[in-house]
This record gives sequence, structure tokens and C-alpha cells, in this order.
Amino acid sequence: MKSAVPVTVAEVIQKAAPVQVRTIGTVEAYSTVLVKAQINGVLTGVYFKEGQEVRKGDLLFTIDAHPFEADLKRAEANLARNLAQVRQAEANLAKDRALLKNVEGVARRYADLIKEGIASQEQYDLARTNVDALTEAIRADQSAIESAEAAVRADRATLDNARIELGYCSIRSPMDGRAGSLMVNQGNLVKGNDSQALVTINQIHPIYVNLSVPEQSLSEIKRRMAAGKLTVEAILPNDQGNPEAGLISFVDNAVDRSTGTIRLKASFVNKEKRLWPGQFVRANLTLAIQQDAILVPAQAVQAGQNGQFVFVVKPDLSAEVRPVTVGATLNGETVIEKGVQPGEKVVTDGQLRLVPGAKVEMKNTPEGNKESRT
Repeated sequence: MKSAVPVTVAEVIQKAAPVQVRTIGTVEAYSTVLVKAQINGVLTGVYFKEGQEVRKGDLLFTIDAHPFEADLKRAEANLARNLAQVRQAEANLAKDRALLKNVEGVARRYADLIKEGIASQEQYDLARTNVDALTEAIRADQSAIESAEAAVRADRATLDNARIELGYCSIRSPMDGRAGSLMVNQGNLVKGNDSQALVTINQIHPIYVNLSVPEQSLSEIKRRMAAGKLTVEAILPNDQGNPEAGLISFVDNAVDRSTGTIRLKASFVNKEKRLWPGQFVRANLTLAIQQDAILVPAQAVQAGQNGQFVFVVKPDLSAEVRPVTVGATLNGETVIEKGVQPGEKVVTDGQLRLVPGAKVEMKNTPEGNKESRT
């Protein structure tokens, strides 16, 4: 008579289990800014360290401001000169209008005197000539004012541009984030809108994780998102016991036909900055919570020629091969959709020495095992 095979067993349990889609995700910065110079000049100052956390508005670089200060003073001087010309033209206009009013009165008096035979036609014609000359002078004064005002508007635009360019001499952070490598050192000549950025700033909290899931899951994802928010766990390499929790924030508008997947994006608070741009993580997308799921330890499930199976220990302590249909595996437990019932005992260790009908000796108690799993 063959001796019993020593095995370790566990009891099949029933409890709530999450329905998940598992994939590999890549971490992406929430926002990335390439900081570039907008003017040409010598880089005179760098006010941060590589890898430093910067705040929106922090001074990062300065560019030699002397040429732009000179341009600003020149624009201010030109504006003052043309404003003076406007005032002079307005004064000339006021003077000529006063003179015109006077000579028009003279002309009217000569017209009355001609009717009475007191004044000559030549005197009247001279008065009318003065009226016409002053009328033309007034038109010239008005043209001079318009020209001077146009010059003032141009000067104001030039002055505004000079102030803007002078402001470009101080380069500040456009957002909160972490500075990358310094690409240009102090003392170098920089060019406006050059292809080479001075530094790259990544916003890492919050942060995104990009993941792709099979298109078969799309309808379920859309249905679940319509009912509420979908949660995602990002599991870092070598740190499986402490996942980061996030929410799906984006579903792409097309399926990638080359891979048959749909791209999703999850946002994470990343308060402790554990997620880093470019990093690969395991992503678990929870679609729902399956109530009363039947679970066995993952190591109980074996693969054979006819599919997956488990060894079930019958009441008479004999082993029975039971084909099973498995679902997701989570935290070392596998969902069994078909094949076993709650309360049955399955072999978790020692399967290699078992054959159907073999007698077994349980090295542990399923009750103790059950307590350790709940």
C-alpha cells in the first residue's frame, strides 16, 4: 500500500474581489515646458540648480540688459520729442485759428465798406487773400498734428516693444515643477527662440500614467466611466506592496489598429513623488467589484495539456483533478469562475507527486490557512 503524499492545502473561499485589467504603463509628466530665450544676448546669471524644484514666477536666468535699456531710453526720448511736436503743432493751429477769425472779420468789414463806397476792391481782395492763406495754414497745422500724433503712436509701440524685450532679459519659471539638466552655462551667447532649450521643466505632481488596454475592454470601460470614476493602481518595480492610486482622466478617440489596443491616461496626485517621468509601472485598472467571487491561492492553479486545473482533496483524503476556468489574479489569489465550490480544499504545494486518486496527508489545516488569507 502506497503511503500518503504530504501536501499543503487551502480552503476555497468566497468574498468580494475587484475586476481588473492589468497592463504596463509609462509615466508621463503632467506638463513639460522647454524654457528658451526670446531675445539674443549674453547669459549673465543662472539662479537655480539642476534637479531643483522651482515655483511659478521664480527667476531662472538673466540676459545682459544693457542694450535693451539703451533701446528703452531711446524710445522714451523719441516719444518725448514727438509729444513736444504735437503740442507745438496744436499751438500753431490755435494761433492760426485766432488770426483767421480776425482777418475774416476784416474781410467782412471791407465787404460792407465797398457797398458804401468807402473801401476799394483791392483792400477787400487783400483781406480775402489773408483769409485764404490762413485757411491753408490751418489745414497744414492739422496735417502736422496728425503726422505728429502718428509718430507718437509709433513711438508708443516702439516703447512698449522695448519694455517687453527688456522684460525678456529676466527668464522666469512658467509653472511649478522640477528643473532638468542645464543646457547652456552662464557667459554663453543665447539666441532668441533657438532650437536648443536652456532647461526643461517637468510638472510631476500631479502626474500621468499612460496605459494601453485591449479594445475588447473599451465598451466596459466606457460603461463604467459613465457610472463613475475608474481607479487605477500603479505598482512600482520592487515595491509591489505600496501602489499609487489614481483615476482615469482620458480615453483616446481611436483604437490603435496595429496593436488592437486603446490608449488611456490616468492622473495621480504623486504627493511623495514616487512616480517619475519615463518610468515603467504595472497598472491595474479596476472596472468593478465582483461580489461573492470564488478564490483560491494562485499557486493552487496548475496548467496541463487540457487546460488549467487544481487538485481537490476529497473528504476521504484522496486527490481529485478538477478542471477550472480562471479569472483574474490579485494579491496572490486567483478568481475561479468554474470548477470548485467554497469550502473545498485545494492543494497549494506538493502537486508534483500527486496523481488522480492518490491519498494525501495534509501538512497544515485549511482553517489556519483560511485565517491567514482573510
